[in-house]
Amino acid sequence: MEKFSVTLPLTGEYLTTVRLTTGGLCSLVGFDVDFAEDFKVCVTESLLILKRNGYKSATIEYTIGEALGCQVTGQDHSGEKEDSVEDEISRALLSALLGEVAFYTDENGEVCEIRFEG
Repeated sequence: MEKFSVTLPLTGEYLTTVRLTTGGLCSLVGFDVDFAEDFKVCVTESLLILKRNGYKSATIEYTIGEALGCQVTGQDHSGEKEDSVEDEISRALLSALLGEVAFYTDENGEVCEIRFEG
């Protein structure tokens, strides 16, 4: 099992880079095009959830083996938290596309980490 990680600011220009990286890793483990697209959406939505919860950056750690695991962890919790129904939409989308998704919260009940596997 191999691991690949990247830490990035949660700004729009880096999301394209994350999607390309995720797509390449999906190809490496043999995902079909449709599932790879779903997985890329899930990584992007996870980053958006963290951004809306006040994180300025995030670390994405991919675990590459027979499946592709993904752990998205918020870094630099100094931004403004946005009260938004968009988090519920993002959570529903993640669950619909992947089934099992784990959300971890900090002591204030805010999402700080999201894990899933494809």
